[in-house]
Amino acid sequence: MCAGICAKIMAVTLTYSGTCPEACPGTDSPVPSASSASAASPSAAPSASSPPRATSARHPEGGSTPSPRPRLIATDLDGTLLRHDKTVSRRTISALLAAARAGIGFLMVTGRPARWMTVVGDLIRQLPGSPVAICANGAAVVDLRHGRHRLVDVHPLDRRDALATVHALRAAAPGVTFAVESTRGIHYDPDYPPFFPGDPTATTGPVDPLLALAPAAGAAPVIKLLAHHRELDPDDFLALARRTAGGHGQITRSSPTALLEVSRSGVSKATTLARYCARLGIRREEVVAFGDMPNDLEMLAWAGTSYAMANAHPDVLAATPLHTVSNQEDGVAAVVETLLP
Repeated sequence: MCAGICAKIMAVTLTYSGTCPEACPGTDSPVPSASSASAASPSAAPSASSPPRATSARHPEGGSTPSPRPRLIATDLDGTLLRHDKTVSRRTISALLAAARAGIGFLMVTGRPARWMTVVGDLIRQLPGSPVAICANGAAVVDLRHGRHRLVDVHPLDRRDALATVHALRAAAPGVTFAVESTRGIHYDPDYPPFFPGDPTATTGPVDPLLALAPAAGAAPVIKLLAHHRELDPDDFLALARRTAGGHGQITRSSPTALLEVSRSGVSKATTLARYCARLGIRREEVVAFGDMPNDLEMLAWAGTSYAMANAHPDVLAATPLHTVSNQEDGVAAVVETLLP
């Protein structure tokens, strides 16, 4: 799947209010599987007295490639910036604040919806300026300042494409259930396992009528269709969905379970990140990116310098020449610290 990742794309993050439970499906890779972690390239073993450091990665041709001073750090959240307990470590916060003082920008690029961005509330409150996130795998860009998640940009999924995807996957994978994510909340199929029981934004009922009807005036845009299967292997399910429904949307995954995320065709973390950078006059060579799951692949391919976490999915490790230590060992901070004077 990764062998052809040289066509580099772009993406950004969006946000809304709320919280996400530990290892809830649908976030950017909650806690990676043991098989993913074991596939990581060897990393420098840290001493007991010093924090883990990034691997001294080199490009396949054998020589280190110099890059310009970065202007932007773009990072995934779950399995990347966040530890397994969904916190941002003191070390990581210190590294990002030092980067900000050195003039290096910071952007969160996540599969999470905006309402689940409170998980990084402490970090947001300490960052200078007006922190922005690209959410829902690039479908939305959100201003996070002061806890008021103002949508800056939205790339909605057409309801007709979402419904066509539902029909195609039901035929190809009997037993699949769906959820519809909008900028205001989530709607579950009756048999879909809810992410967060008690979510005040959630409604339940068949998704077909919701998608078949033309949206009423003022209706919230659909930003993501979620498809869940209780039995299929996650990577097999992704391959099947791309074969049977790939013409209707951008299909990816970030969960360790068989949970797929469908955005509008051509919308990814990479495409939104590229637009964001273009507006600020930042070249791709000036971007350092971090990620761990298939929904990060396009972003990691687009950025001038990219790191796969040691705990990343095997496809991400194979497609990304540079590796850092795991999210639990503060792999993002380990690299950021090397960028500072």
